Amino acid sequence: MLKELIEYMARALVDKPEQVHVSEIEGEQTSVIELRVAKEDLGKVIGKQGRTARAMRTILSAASTKIRKRAVLEIIE
Repeated sequence: MLKELIEYMARALVDKPEQVHVSEIEGEQTSVIELRVAKEDLGKVIGKQGRTARAMRTILSAASTKIRKRAVLEIIE
């Protein structure tokens, strides 16, 4: 569920949605979600002073709290 949420948000932000790749590494209590986008779309995902990335992390945190798990978003260059 969390992986699909991040993928949906990222695809809405970028110019090349076909190059959005999301992978999830699940642990017992924590999930690490890795987001990869095209190099030219990286700025759109991060946003000015990291505001867009922070907003995505906030939404992810709220969604993961609902399913009683901890989730971390890693944006990979």
